[in-house]
Amino acid sequence: MTHVQETAAPALTDDTRRRLRRELRLRRRELSAIQRREAAKRLCRHLRQLPEIQRARRVALYLPNDGEIDPTPLIPWLERRGTRVYLPVVKPLSANQLWFVHYHSGTPMLANRFGIPEPESRFGAHRARRTPAWALDAILLPLVGFDDQGQRLGMGGGFYDRTLAFTHRPGPRPRLIGLAHECQRVERLPAAPWDVPLDAIVSDARVIRP
Repeated sequence: MTHVQETAAPALTDDTRRRLRRELRLRRRELSAIQRREAAKRLCRHLRQLPEIQRARRVALYLPNDGEIDPTPLIPWLERRGTRVYLPVVKPLSANQLWFVHYHSGTPMLANRFGIPEPESRFGAHRARRTPAWALDAILLPLVGFDDQGQRLGMGGGFYDRTLAFTHRPGPRPRLIGLAHECQRVERLPAAPWDVPLDAIVSDARVIRP
């Protein structure tokens, strides 16, 4: 039997990463409202089949922005199963890191510095709703691009990579599942040294296990 050694994808320059991000973000923005709704339904069907999600009791996801695929149709299914849902909150006065705050339909919301709604969590009783990332069972995070080897391209701000850097060390950790539209799939992406590896990538068309 002949074994073919797979060569690593060439590294991307900063300019190439920026151009690729622009192209892939444009692809998802060009989807119609109907295409986005149908993609969200297919995505959530895939997610409901994942053992990591079926077992989870604390799941973080995100509110879609800038054409991101929408995981929020999963929320009623999670709540019926007794699973607590969390949203990321940009830490004030931090170097691009996130808190995770319990969310439900009555949660007070504020726009963060990027104009994205997030749970109000800085004052009073809402402080008790925060949960550290290591205590979550699963985190669903948005991707800008991905490939069939499980490599991914994020927005470039490093929020999730900094917040989840602890997963490189021994200890409790959540399952990390990247989400994207199928149109964001590319042939090959190199891994950056700061990338936190994912346990799975899910699109509206497939589930990839790196």
